[in-house]
Amino acid sequence: MVGFTVVLVLVAVAVGLLRWRRPAWYWLTFGVTLAVVRVLVRYGSVMDACGLTVPPARWRLALARAANRPLPESRSPRILRLRPTRTGLVLRLKLRPGQDAFDIAAASDRLRHSFSMYGVTSREVRSGVVEVRMTGYDVLKRVQMPVETDTRPMRVPVALREDGSVHYRDYRAIPHALTLGATESGKSVYQRNLVAGLAPMDVALVGIDCKQGVELFPLARRFSALADDPDTAAEVLDALVVRMEGIYQLIRAEQRIAADVPDAEIAADIWDLPDHLRPVPVVVLVDEVAELALYASKEEEKRRDRIITALVRLAQLGRAAGIYLEICGQRFGSELGKGITMLRAQLTGRTAHRVNDETSANMAFGDISPDAVLAAIQIPADMRGLAIAGDSSGGWHRIRAPHTSLRQAVNLCNRHADRTPALPELTPFRPALSGPADAPLSSAKASPATT
Repeated sequence: MVGFTVVLVLVAVAVGLLRWRRPAWYWLTFGVTLAVVRVLVRYGSVMDACGLTVPPARWRLALARAANRPLPESRSPRILRLRPTRTGLVLRLKLRPGQDAFDIAAASDRLRHSFSMYGVTSREVRSGVVEVRMTGYDVLKRVQMPVETDTRPMRVPVALREDGSVHYRDYRAIPHALTLGATESGKSVYQRNLVAGLAPMDVALVGIDCKQGVELFPLARRFSALADDPDTAAEVLDALVVRMEGIYQLIRAEQRIAADVPDAEIAADIWDLPDHLRPVPVVVLVDEVAELALYASKEEEKRRDRIITALVRLAQLGRAAGIYLEICGQRFGSELGKGITMLRAQLTGRTAHRVNDETSANMAFGDISPDAVLAAIQIPADMRGLAIAGDSSGGWHRIRAPHTSLRQAVNLCNRHADRTPALPELTPFRPALSGPADAPLSSAKASPATT
């Protein structure tokens, strides 16, 4: 008996240490079983306490009275499926008549406490069916991306959401995006994850880094063009506009709108073209956009207007030509001058890391969701990489990108350097590379013959 007690105490101590030091391991070994039992045992009483039940139907009441039986109890949403995951549980619920998906969302905090889970979120799958995702521990404290992700062309897994699911940057669904954040908030790591995810794909990367190239030029072997000052950036953007116009001419020539051509074969963007004719898509990464909009003289003002005009044109017209914008900065408001608000309106995807004031959060989410603004200003300073991601639909999530060092990103870009396409319009701006992969890179414009 004493031996059994000692073993029981040791197991309890081991479980406690596992939960404290390795919450993911604890969840996979003990936590998931305990959580499933809690949910199944407490489900009816919790739904009733949270006001998520409906009275029985009138015919059931009448039948009970006629048969002189006890009146039936209120009914909870029916569990269609209970599925454990590596980070929590997923419940799919069938709502009762008179219930709404908002009722589940409004009660999410009460459900979290009642089921002793770390977090609870919900979303409507279809009419009458709601999916409730519960997390068993803080998945954003130590981000571990799943080994297998649903990667598709132009769809990059860049972060983990607070509900344990993967956050993707899907360029075909959301062509252009804005990323904001104060210094040391995690923007650079987020950008490295984007580049690392795009490096193995058939895509051209164009970088504009006006901090003398300190962020993007180490990754230059995977970039088709790079600019490290506003003057070069203006020329690169003009070249992209020329490329966009040429692609539209190609699409126009291949539209095949004769009466006997099926609708599915009529080309409206590069993804409708045959594989042998499809131009390579281009992702333009702009680091610290404010450096492109600031000016101190008349000449710089003309250059600034030229840059903003080109960015607006690419944001408005670039999607069908396969040109996508990824713009980063600390602030992105009307104080940067005319055209900025028009540009921001075209950036559907919004990601905000820690910001220093509410005004900066409003720049990202003020026209989308007030709740996202509140969440953005509450990000603590010691949680680098934590961000709020949303889009123009009003939906938003807390996300955190896994830490990717500059060395890891450089190695990945060097490994996939052979995938870097040579675009004729951007040949003068391709970074000049010399020697082996570890050799320093020149930030000067290359000659047209440089490859």
